[in-house]
Amino acid sequence: MLVLLPFFLPLASAHIASFAKGMYCRSGLTGENNLNSNLPVNPLYQLSKKDWWFQHDRGCDGAPPPAGEFLNVPSGGHFTVEHANNQAFTTLSYDGSEVSDWPDGGEHPKDWHADWQNGECVDGGYMHATNHSNAQGTAFAIAYQSDLSKIKMEDLVVFSVLKHTPWHRLATYQVPAGMPACPKGGCTCAYLWVPKGCGQPNMYMQGFKCQVTNPGTKQIAKAKPPVWCADDSSKCRKGAKQMIVFNQAEGNNVEYPEFETPAYNSVAGFKSGAQTDIFVKTSSVQNGRRQLIKVRSLQDLNE
Repeated sequence: MLVLLPFFLPLASAHIASFAKGMYCRSGLTGENNLNSNLPVNPLYQLSKKDWWFQHDRGCDGAPPPAGEFLNVPSGGHFTVEHANNQAFTTLSYDGSEVSDWPDGGEHPKDWHADWQNGECVDGGYMHATNHSNAQGTAFAIAYQSDLSKIKMEDLVVFSVLKHTPWHRLATYQVPAGMPACPKGGCTCAYLWVPKGCGQPNMYMQGFKCQVTNPGTKQIAKAKPPVWCADDSSKCRKGAKQMIVFNQAEGNNVEYPEFETPAYNSVAGFKSGAQTDIFVKTSSVQNGRRQLIKVRSLQDLNE
């Protein structure tokens, strides 16, 4: 009897993606069923905005999840995804038989660390990290629009950050309370990551169809570019922030010192956990309503 064993890509060619229901490019491109897919895993480097935007360079933006399938984002709650360098090492493939606590399906010591030569990291592995504390952090952003072509940078707001990731396979992200319901057709979410050295200085942006569950009634503000503030926390951008665009041919949106790397942590004004400052301030909303009432009153007087 012939037994077909799964084929796994070697570690040297692997990076990290976030795997969960609702993801674009699950099991490869539309029409494929590749349980050994690493298509959404490879990073983005020196690309035009058209190509890095939701992984257009490999066709993932044209491979949405099945109709009605979403990544559920519970307002005021949390959700969990699987970090892996290949879909095979997640519960989305082979009935989960190839998973471990680590993103490559293997076993590693708790003090896993990179190889060093002459004081420099020469092999940070698939997570671009010298050790757990050096993992820069990953993030999720949300846009209240289901059509990728209609989303602008200011529409895509970082709402959750998780420090010292990617590291283990399972990663749980906290969601701010009060996030409003998505429009018909759902929202679009993006998984984001900028590694710190130990390899090519690149970035990650991966798409999901997502749905806010248990929604609130707050209004999310327009996102502005993050600001490098490692040297002075008073410089940090407050409020809703955009994703970090780093080392691309066009679209880079963060200025940073030479030999440094912007990241989803305090160096660019991101705290770990739910980003609770992404909403329009209540006073601004109230002032807008008062202004509207005032205008209507003037109209009434003139009628």
